[in-house]
Amino acid sequence: MSFSIVHVSDPHFGDVADLHKIAAVENLVPDLEPDVTVITGDLTLRARHGEFQAARLFVRELERTAPVFAIPGNHDVQWWWRPFIPFASQAKYAKYRRHFGPKLTPTIDLTEAFIAAAQTAHGVAWGSLTPRLRDLAVKGHLPKKEARRVKALFAQARPEQTRVLVLHHNVLRGQLSERMGLAHWKRAQRRIVDTGAEVVLCGHDHQEDTDVFDGVVVSCAGTISRMSRGGRPSAFHRICLEDESIQVETYVWQPQQRLFKRSDVAGFARRRTVNEPEVAAGAV
Repeated sequence: MSFSIVHVSDPHFGDVADLHKIAAVENLVPDLEPDVTVITGDLTLRARHGEFQAARLFVRELERTAPVFAIPGNHDVQWWWRPFIPFASQAKYAKYRRHFGPKLTPTIDLTEAFIAAAQTAHGVAWGSLTPRLRDLAVKGHLPKKEARRVKALFAQARPEQTRVLVLHHNVLRGQLSERMGLAHWKRAQRRIVDTGAEVVLCGHDHQEDTDVFDGVVVSCAGTISRMSRGGRPSAFHRICLEDESIQVETYVWQPQQRLFKRSDVAGFARRRTVNEPEVAAGAV
């Protein structure tokens, strides 16, 4: 098996978008020959219609090469609409759904991989509140119900498929920010492992990272906007799924040449876990 995913995050179409980097990604992706391209949220800066329109054009260009799997990030959520009010998601996600369709948590069933999204960008929500004011509408959370939904999806995957979980918030501590993207992150990591995911794709921290926890390989892509953390060059990833291994290639922005160039490659053994279907209480 040989299957590749281009993993891009946080383009932030709007005032901080970098059109040179956008063009460089569009030009390079066909040469990378991905089977799917994944964008892990924050397509916009302020969830404005014009920003979503620009992001949609970016997606359409990438779709010339392979299917595109996109999810919303915290910047794509109009959290100021009815915060804390149950059943208010229609207002919070209205603009995103208008431009990218009704599904906030898409799935795609491919021959070599089963890819499922989990919604962690809820705006201002009870599950993501912390004592720090700066976390308001920034922190994400992975509800138990959402993790169980993903687990049920992965239970349907065939043994030969790699189970790939896509979410917005970083599940590894940022090296420069020293912050986790998810509130109650230890609990969130346990829930991720319990879903049966082999690979997690995320973003949010604006610094690229690749690591593994409890056998789960994590690709955290950096931003391709002008907001890269610590003044570091922007970066995105290409994940190569093999029969026994998972490789993550990092492509780093070269400002003088105005292109992305491959730098580091990290390799990991595949985590082989097959979820058993959940049994209803009282069943024999």
